Amino acid sequence: MRVVFAGTPETAIPSLEALVASRHDVVAVITRPDAPAGRGRTLTASPVAQAAERHGIEVLKPAKPSDPDFMERLRQIAPDCVPIVAYGALIRREALDIPRFGWINLHFSVLPAWRGAAPVQRAIMAGDEVTGATVFSLVEELDAGPVLGTITELIRDDDTSAELLARLADWGSKLLVDVVDHIEDGDIAAVPQPEDNVSYAPKLTTEEGRIDWNRPAFAIDRHIRGCTPAPGAWTVLGDDRVKIGPARISDERTLEPGRISVGKREVRVGTTTTDLVLGDVQAVGKKRMPAPDWGRGTTFDAEPRFS
Repeated sequence: MRVVFAGTPETAIPSLEALVASRHDVVAVITRPDAPAGRGRTLTASPVAQAAERHGIEVLKPAKPSDPDFMERLRQIAPDCVPIVAYGALIRREALDIPRFGWINLHFSVLPAWRGAAPVQRAIMAGDEVTGATVFSLVEELDAGPVLGTITELIRDDDTSAELLARLADWGSKLLVDVVDHIEDGDIAAVPQPEDNVSYAPKLTTEEGRIDWNRPAFAIDRHIRGCTPAPGAWTVLGDDRVKIGPARISDERTLEPGRISVGKREVRVGTTTTDLVLGDVQAVGKKRMPAPDWGRGTTFDAEPRFS
């Protein structure tokens, strides 16, 4: 089958690589335009564009998927199917109708749960025990198309969103290729999503990363892991913003919420239940470092406290 792959971030690369290695012919890749990156804010091609170029695959970077020149090129290529993973823009009806088998989307939740841009992050923050990946036929309504295949995955107690997303991207790539195989073979049928238990996962904002120390330790732990690595969990010490990496929940309660205790081997922070033992800390203008190292290099007030 002739396929055009659509995707943008690192998360989409396992699916592109799996399709390249499959029996199908990846004739082009659609991705978001080059964007500023790094300290120098240099215009940089997306991770998927860079991967496609390594394979010698044509790369299309429309400013909008409705651009006339892009639409004309897609008609010329005439793909049978467009698998899409985290592309980053809405696809209109005119484009959806070009491939004869449509666009099929790999989404990182068990739909209809967590439709939207941040399903993995929201699932961890909500304390879900199980998540998964779903391949469905793309429609104009957000993540609402009929389902072609699903896998499930346990959420581990120490999973960050990056770690969980990496597992789902790997397993999901195999599911995506399997679905494309069955579409070509003509032995798969799409099943409408249930109308009940729909939930949404909007993109996390930087402000949402702020830690509320007046919450139980388990909720703060989920919040930090869900925000790691993006947008990042953070708090305020004095006038400075401090990023907080994954922490460990202590069995002891020795501190008031937000109060900091700096020891030789650990840094503790109080919550409304037990203390949290910090893992990594990143101060403004500094690299991320183990919390004890940060503690030794920081000057604190007599009663240091995060706010």
